[in-house]
Amino acid sequence: MLVDSPPEQRADTTPAPPTRRAIRAFGLLVSAVILLLVALASIAIGAKELPLDQVWHGLFHDTGTYGDVVVDARLSRTVLGLLAGAALGLSGAVLQALTRNPLADPGLLGINAGASAAVVTAITYFGVSTLSGYVWFAFLGAAVVGALVWFLGGSRGATPVRLALAGTAISAALYGYLQAVMITDDAALNKLRFWTVGSLASASNSTIAQVLPFIAAGTLLALGLARPLNAVAMGDDTARALGANLGRTRALAMLAATVLCGAATAACGPIAFVGLMVPHVVRSFTGPDLRWILPYATVLSPVLLLGADVIGRVVARPAELQVGIVTAVIGGPVFILLVRRRRTAQL
Repeated sequence: MLVDSPPEQRADTTPAPPTRRAIRAFGLLVSAVILLLVALASIAIGAKELPLDQVWHGLFHDTGTYGDVVVDARLSRTVLGLLAGAALGLSGAVLQALTRNPLADPGLLGINAGASAAVVTAITYFGVSTLSGYVWFAFLGAAVVGALVWFLGGSRGATPVRLALAGTAISAALYGYLQAVMITDDAALNKLRFWTVGSLASASNSTIAQVLPFIAAGTLLALGLARPLNAVAMGDDTARALGANLGRTRALAMLAATVLCGAATAACGPIAFVGLMVPHVVRSFTGPDLRWILPYATVLSPVLLLGADVIGRVVARPAELQVGIVTAVIGGPVFILLVRRRRTAQL
């Protein structure tokens, strides 16, 4: 059941005191430094052990040796993790503001289901077998479902509850279609099961080039919606009184979330908990102001995704554990703890 946030949790659009702004800005800088360190770890650490001098050589002197090839692959993987993590975190934060539900994630509006259904259709009926082909079908599926949810939710008259109900209904139908196709087509099942787990292992320069324009456009749009979404988070009546255009804000927020999540899911498969947990954690120390939640989510979500990817490469050496599995293993207990602490604080 979705409910509006209590008054004390709604966005406060009044300017923060200078000291608080300085602390938040410093925290954002620290978060960026942490992201840089995690990105370097993602390049230096992997399923194959490499001395640090070979890692350094591979970064700056590409001579075609084994170490250089491994570092190139890790670099592409790290860049894709940065992009996908930022996209998932931003889309989750936008959807939580749009639905006024702190437990919302990209799966709530059927975006993941749309991407997955499009990929299985491409494999089964169009013979697509490469990741570069999956990307476009997955993105198209996410976009179509996002538009359908917006239409069924009432378009410009959409409310958070209508959008969530439309997304849930469409997700159920699409996952039913997905299971039916995979049961009757072994080839589709074998090709899809790796993608549906969620992984950065198939990262390439081609994949990055395909999703980068969409993630960049979605990021700019989402960050630009911080102030209007702050008004929407205060309730429809208050938002109208403040002069917010509810229909336009919700339409643009749906567009931003669909583009961001669709691109990330197309490239990596559906990865759970990043878009759900990171904005929720960020809100606990930034407060409800989306002018800070969105930048923090953009920086810290790749920290979680790349950190989980490094863990997956280390714990199963010489093989590796897909990042989607690691984020679920990490995210489940952490999120339960956060929810229990929040409930205890409200008692």
